[in-house]
Amino acid sequence: MKEINDIVEWLIQSGALTVLVLFSWKFVKPWLDAKASHANTVRTKESWSLLEQIANISVTALVGKDMTGKDKFDLAVKHVMQAMHSHGFEVSQAVVEDVVQSAYEKSPLTGINQTDSEQSTSTVTVGPEGVTTTIKPADGTATAIDPMEAK
Repeated sequence: MKEINDIVEWLIQSGALTVLVLFSWKFVKPWLDAKASHANTVRTKESWSLLEQIANISVTALVGKDMTGKDKFDLAVKHVMQAMHSHGFEVSQAVVEDVVQSAYEKSPLTGINQTDSEQSTSTVTVGPEGVTTTIKPADGTATAIDPMEAK
């Protein structure tokens, strides 16, 4: 027991214990920072998922109500804000409004989703010659321009 006590006392008096603690702190601190950053990222991801789910539920619940669109939107925003605060998340009004609008646009119950066959085309007349062309919405099938081909 005396030998262990002598070793500990030597570590303290020589400063080797301080060097050992500082050396190990250089390795532990980045690991702790990475863990804290990861935990923050996961919390943000989960809160965003919860926000979207609550907005979808709120929009779905208000679809059939006999109210104006503005009143439905305001009520949905209010419900989402209350639900997020009750779960302990602080969310700004603008973010909630954006998420409610997104949920409204994505909802199959609102009737604003258009299929490709329902999308309209536009006819445009250009120039003094009266050149007329039909413009269709992008369908995502166009090939990209390769910058190497332009040379």
